[in-house]
Amino acid sequence: MQTVVSTKGQIVIPAELRMKDSIRPGDKFEIKKIRSGEYSIRRVEEAPNKGLTDWLMACPVKDYFQPIPSESTDTL
Repeated sequence: MQTVVSTKGQIVIPAELRMKDSIRPGDKFEIKKIRSGEYSIRRVEEAPNKGLTDWLMACPVKDYFQPIPSESTDTL
Protein backbone atom coordinates (compact mmCIF):
# COMPACT_ATOMS: atom_id res chain seq x y z
CA MET A 1 0.00 0.00 0.00
CA GLN A 2 1.07 3.55 -0.57
CA THR A 3 0.37 6.71 1.35
CA VAL A 4 1.38 10.36 1.05
CA VAL A 5 3.18 12.62 3.51
CA SER A 6 1.06 15.70 4.25
CA THR A 7 2.34 19.28 4.31
CA LYS A 8 2.54 18.89 8.09
CA GLY A 9 4.79 15.82 7.74
CA GLN A 10 2.04 13.39 8.74
CA ILE A 11 1.64 9.94 7.25
CA VAL A 12 -1.81 8.35 7.10
CA ILE A 13 -2.09 4.64 7.80
CA PRO A 14 -4.70 3.31 5.35
CA ALA A 15 -8.10 2.46 6.87
CA GLU A 16 -7.82 -1.21 5.87
CA LEU A 17 -4.66 -1.63 7.96
CA ARG A 18 -6.08 0.38 10.87
CA MET A 19 -9.13 -1.89 11.00
CA LYS A 20 -7.13 -5.12 10.68
CA ASP A 21 -4.75 -4.15 13.51
CA SER A 22 -7.25 -2.24 15.70
CA ILE A 23 -5.24 0.97 15.43
CA ARG A 24 -7.01 3.78 17.26
CA PRO A 25 -6.44 7.53 17.50
CA GLY A 26 -3.76 8.20 20.09
CA ASP A 27 -1.88 4.92 19.54
CA LYS A 28 1.86 5.50 19.58
CA PHE A 29 4.37 4.31 17.01
CA GLU A 30 8.14 4.24 16.79
CA ILE A 31 9.82 5.06 13.49
CA LYS A 32 13.42 4.02 12.86
CA LYS A 33 15.62 4.88 9.92
CA ILE A 34 17.18 1.72 8.54
CA ARG A 35 19.12 3.39 5.74
CA SER A 36 18.58 6.25 3.33
CA GLY A 37 15.01 6.01 2.06
CA GLU A 38 14.12 2.95 4.15
CA TYR A 39 12.26 3.11 7.47
CA SER A 40 10.44 0.78 9.84
CA ILE A 41 7.34 1.64 11.83
CA ARG A 42 6.23 -0.30 14.91
CA ARG A 43 3.41 0.21 17.39
CA VAL A 44 4.61 0.98 20.92
CA GLU A 45 2.66 -0.97 23.51
CA GLU A 46 1.62 1.03 26.56
CA ALA A 47 2.55 -0.31 29.98
CA PRO A 48 -0.40 -2.09 31.64
CA ASN A 49 -0.11 0.24 34.66
CA LYS A 50 0.06 3.42 32.57
CA GLY A 51 -1.24 6.35 34.59
CA LEU A 52 -1.04 4.56 37.94
CA THR A 53 1.71 6.83 39.28
CA ASP A 54 -0.21 9.95 38.28
CA TRP A 55 -3.33 8.58 39.95
CA LEU A 56 -1.48 7.78 43.16
CA MET A 57 0.23 11.18 43.19
CA ALA A 58 -3.19 12.84 42.88
CA CYS A 59 -4.37 11.41 46.21
CA PRO A 60 -5.97 14.12 48.34
CA VAL A 61 -3.83 13.65 51.45
CA LYS A 62 -0.21 12.71 52.00
CA ASP A 63 0.05 9.13 53.29
CA TYR A 64 -3.52 8.47 52.09
CA PHE A 65 -2.53 4.91 51.30
CA GLN A 66 -1.22 2.94 54.25
CA PRO A 67 0.54 -0.41 54.16
CA ILE A 68 -1.58 -3.35 55.22
CA PRO A 69 0.04 -5.33 58.01
CA SER A 70 0.60 -8.86 56.84
CA GLU A 71 0.19 -11.92 58.97
CA SER A 72 3.05 -14.31 59.36
CA THR A 73 2.76 -17.69 57.69
CA ASP A 74 5.02 -19.24 60.32
CA THR A 75 2.03 -20.31 62.42
CA LEU A 76 0.16 -22.04 59.60
